[in-house]
Amino acid sequence: MEKKTIILTRKIQVYVDCDDKAQKDAYYKQLYEWQFLSFQAANLIFTHLYVQDRVKDLIYFTDEVKVKLADYKKEEDGILNSSRMNTTYRILSSNFLGKMPSNIFSNLNNTLHSIYNSERSAYWKGEKTLRNYKRSIPMPFGADKLKLENDEKGRDFKFKLFKIPFKTYLGKDRSDKKVLLQRTLAGTLKLCTSSLKIDKGKLYLLAAFEMERDEHQLKDSVIAEASLSIEHPVVVKVGKEQFQIGNKEEFLHRRLAIQAARHRLQRGSTYNRPGKGRRRKLKSLEDWDAKEIRYVDNRLHLYSRRLIDLCIKTQAGTLLLVNQQQKEEVAKEEEFLLRNWSYYGLKEKIAYKAKKVGINVIEE
Repeated sequence: MEKKTIILTRKIQVYVDCDDKAQKDAYYKQLYEWQFLSFQAANLIFTHLYVQDRVKDLIYFTDEVKVKLADYKKEEDGILNSSRMNTTYRILSSNFLGKMPSNIFSNLNNTLHSIYNSERSAYWKGEKTLRNYKRSIPMPFGADKLKLENDEKGRDFKFKLFKIPFKTYLGKDRSDKKVLLQRTLAGTLKLCTSSLKIDKGKLYLLAAFEMERDEHQLKDSVIAEASLSIEHPVVVKVGKEQFQIGNKEEFLHRRLAIQAARHRLQRGSTYNRPGKGRRRKLKSLEDWDAKEIRYVDNRLHLYSRRLIDLCIKTQAGTLLLVNQQQKEEVAKEEEFLLRNWSYYGLKEKIAYKAKKVGINVIEE
């Protein structure tokens, strides 16, 4: 039976809410240490899970060796002295207990087991390489460890996590972050296992909310065929009707104009006023890089939103992405398409929005 709820994740900037500079520095140092330990723990978990899976394929063992990844107390041929989930937990406990909160490595263990199990068949077939986690890995924690409360002005929210005080920075929030946090505080929305991430010196709360799936009158027998192309970002066909979302001039020409402006600045950056070396000279280039990323992200959100709205309007319960795999193979061979047409980003946003409203996406 299909679940009627969906998990929404929102990236919310936070900062350590402490006026004492020495204490604040100590908190940040602690957070960096925990993130580094989480990075080590994640790679350790994946290594052990992969080795456990591949033991039975080591052909140089004798025929008498029987391998079964199960507790030997429960299974006759089992080779483990506990459950498989518990084996990696014990490894983490022996290496990191006392160095970081056990709640972090416990949730990390659960999360990575789920990820590994979903990808294990691709590892066996050689279609995918084993994941290698970076030092900026998020630190997961249980929802019960975070207790929200309003700040004094009522504009942001405060919470404590592992005895460290935090405060959100919502700024000019034009999304639904504040509404979701207010609903969580009021008890009408459930907060699930979330995580804390340090990225380029900034702190982010990756809050996961469980909410009801939007209910719409959709029919699985009605199929919307969507074609993603560079001439028109999305072309949709439902029955005898055909719709076009976006156009080449709007998306591609604007993006190329941003790239051309960046290129002009790059050629002139040699003559920029110095002051702090390379960083100051290239500051304008970084601004234009961010401008292009924001523009593309905004367009892809708009196209995917209009596509899903169109499916809802026509009651299409199935969305078929026509010849998508073939187009992606062609794009890999053409540098211009690979650089300028964001197939993966658009496809990812379509899948996310479709899941939220209960539309089944099929890629051919």
